[in-house]
Amino acid sequence: MFLVVLIAMAVTVFLTSLLSGIFGMAGGLILLWVLLFLYPVGTAIAIHGVIQTVSNGSRAWFSRAYIDWKILGMLCLGVLAASAFLFFVDYTPNLIVVLIGVGLMPILVWLPLKRLQLDASRPSHAFLGGLLSGALVISVGVAGPTIDVFFIRTQMDRRKVIATKASIQTLSHLTKIAFYWDAAINLPPADWISFLIAAPLAILGAHTGSGIVQKMTDANFRAWTRWVVTAVGAVYLTQGLMKLV
Repeated sequence: MFLVVLIAMAVTVFLTSLLSGIFGMAGGLILLWVLLFLYPVGTAIAIHGVIQTVSNGSRAWFSRAYIDWKILGMLCLGVLAASAFLFFVDYTPNLIVVLIGVGLMPILVWLPLKRLQLDASRPSHAFLGGLLSGALVISVGVAGPTIDVFFIRTQMDRRKVIATKASIQTLSHLTKIAFYWDAAINLPPADWISFLIAAPLAILGAHTGSGIVQKMTDANFRAWTRWVVTAVGAVYLTQGLMKLV
């Protein structure tokens, strides 16, 4: 049984890291959905944070030459502010809230974002983006396309977008691990062993995805991202509404 779980986790981690390497977020949404089937909400979010830290961290490292450090600094301040607030109010996650919250996120990729005038290259906007994404990544496990809306109007190509997003997502997931540490610390050793074995596959998936994204055009990248994230969000929203009813 342990071998079956190990193989399933390894395959899931590789494929979701591959998707994240290409689109920057879809893989993380799918991985969290799988983990929510296996563990309590807080534990699933913590485990998701561990795996995604490896995946996003490796993706940030592979594309480190493209990171915009000025934007990243302001995003980090926003994430830290959000995590401090949620820690202060002693936030506790709820499965239905997580499912519906993540399910509604794809709406953001269809909004007329150019009219919102959001631009991550402006310090105040980058801070707001970090604040919102930090709040979501802790409260529902992922930020999804939330951070994307702040990059639509920037003069950055897809490689800079992927690199800067991967960097802030790495910090966000580290913060999430710390927030839910108590929920994950009591996991059986066998589970942690499977995660540790699967971790290198997250790096391999991220590296493979980074190679694929280099061959995509900016237009194809944005179009495919919309449809993939929308499909995943529809599954989340359907499941959340069914549990609510």
